[in-house]
Amino acid sequence: MTDGTFEGDGRLAENVMHFARVLRIAGLPIGPAHAADALMAVSLVGVARRDDWHAALASVLVTRRDQQAIFDQAFAVFWRDPDLLARAARLPLPKIAGRLAGDLPVSPRVSHALAPRASQPDAARTPSPRRTEFEAMATFSERERLMTRDFEQMTPQEWAEARRWIARFAMPFREIVTRRWQAGGRGRIDLRAALRERLRQGGELQRLPHRQRVRRPPPIVALCDISGSMHRYTRVLLHFLHALGRRESLSVFLFGTRLTDVTRCLRARDVDDAMRAVARAVPDWSGGTRIGPCLQTFHRQWARRLLARRAAVLLVTDGLDRGDPAVLGEAMARLRLCSRQILWLNPLLRYAGFAPKAGGVRAMLPWVDRHLPVHDLASLAQLSQALGRHAC
Repeated sequence: MTDGTFEGDGRLAENVMHFARVLRIAGLPIGPAHAADALMAVSLVGVARRDDWHAALASVLVTRRDQQAIFDQAFAVFWRDPDLLARAARLPLPKIAGRLAGDLPVSPRVSHALAPRASQPDAARTPSPRRTEFEAMATFSERERLMTRDFEQMTPQEWAEARRWIARFAMPFREIVTRRWQAGGRGRIDLRAALRERLRQGGELQRLPHRQRVRRPPPIVALCDISGSMHRYTRVLLHFLHALGRRESLSVFLFGTRLTDVTRCLRARDVDDAMRAVARAVPDWSGGTRIGPCLQTFHRQWARRLLARRAAVLLVTDGLDRGDPAVLGEAMARLRLCSRQILWLNPLLRYAGFAPKAGGVRAMLPWVDRHLPVHDLASLAQLSQALGRHAC
């Protein structure tokens, strides 16, 4: 049989249903209706050719562009290794004749979804008191490991735990003291208000009115790269920015080949609703990178209003720009002139041997105040401390 075709009949419905369960475990939002649509699609196109089989399943099981890579990896592993599926689900599988074009690396999410799940004996479910003490120590160790676990390597369970940690995170912001005044507090005596009250009431004043400076949260502008090498880290940072609260002083933009304002999307109360709104608003997710032109667009349309109060800028990118480094350097110089500070969050700093060799990285470095990593929960804690120290 030719390369890329299937052999054997197998129990088609059970295999497709199990493949849908694998994708759901890997993190794709798939329910029974999606599995039924997958069976219908396969029955229409047939299973004679592997490409048609792949396209039919992808058309109904993949709903967003960022899910395509997970689907492709799961499809390649699931339908290439019958022994793995037999161990995991005890089901007969159709076999694939021929070899794939290349062995692609499989993400931890797909590996976790395809791993067999053996049931534990009853004795393991009811541990002795000594066993309980050991598991408590292991739990503490797991939490330490989670803090330094790279976002790209997290399993679905680790990612869910990281989301819960981010949702409970409290940003230690120090509010900025403005030049405006407001009534109340125990600040200075408001002489004007005292005279007005004296003229209105007559006689002696019962109390002296006071006034104090207006305090507000420091404005923050986040510019986040959503190119193919950055979309996983940006997705985590979007959860982090949502946890800061629905504040008017927080503005978030995503850029790949174009600039998109997602500030209103992140003001949704539920984080899942916010992420779905972001996915609908962004057309160039996991595409190329044009940092310089996107920063120029930000300067033309948004900088005058958002940076007027000397906001802090979070620039989330690896600096691997395809454009002219001179354009990027000019845009960064203008951004530094208008902002209070620029914090560059770069996941490439997780590598000990990182060096600024790329042209985009060299063009950006002279204009940033701090160059920080953003690849695990510990780096997010470091970011919060940096923002808290430089808020005023």
